[in-house]
Amino acid sequence: MKFLQITLLVCATLVATSCQSKAKKNTIVEDPNTMENEQVEIEEEIKLTPRQLSKYETAYFASGCFWCVEAIFESVKGVKEVVSGYAGGKQKNPTYEEVGYGKTDHAEAVEVYYDANEISFTQLVQVFFGSHDPTQLNRQGPDRGRQYRSIAFYKTDEQKQIIERYMQALTDNKVYDNDPITTEVVPYTVFYKAESYHQDYEKNNPNNSYIRNVSIPRLNRFKENFGDYLKKSAH
Repeated sequence: MKFLQITLLVCATLVATSCQSKAKKNTIVEDPNTMENEQVEIEEEIKLTPRQLSKYETAYFASGCFWCVEAIFESVKGVKEVVSGYAGGKQKNPTYEEVGYGKTDHAEAVEVYYDANEISFTQLVQVFFGSHDPTQLNRQGPDRGRQYRSIAFYKTDEQKQIIERYMQALTDNKVYDNDPITTEVVPYTVFYKAESYHQDYEKNNPNNSYIRNVSIPRLNRFKENFGDYLKKSAH
């Protein structure tokens, strides 16, 4: 898939930080301010309480089925929790059935809780673009419809600039050949948590046919190309 072609070519036109390149295939740019410590600590699978999570930053992305996206971000070091849900629309309290049947403007999305001392927003943006094909309009893989569209949400002007600069770098370096990036860059407004059975779905339903045939292969492709970003337990 085209998203596997992301390389250090985007380095020169990213945010104004110096780039430390590594002689490793498909290694992307690291932020030296947040990735100085190369030692990876084991992060235990412990669910944090809302109070514990409140001390962390949040970021929001949509890139296809949230079962897949949740598992991908959960594997990234510095990420403390990922919640599946709905965002990007105006309808209040949407249900899975309403979103899935295209009855709302919402997309399946994830809420990412992360420690900004361990991973930066820029790096989360790299994970986002490196784990799906942003040239696929209103779909991702076998999933079709606006509920599966690609969206990068921003909460500040700085975050908006980071997203747009990264997209421009991907375009300038023809990472996707001449196919235009269709990712929507929109301000974050509200996130609705999905029903409880959707949380940790891939982990809890390993024998589901969709998980075996779509989610796990997608996660494995991501791991192959983002080894430096993975929690030790995710390798």
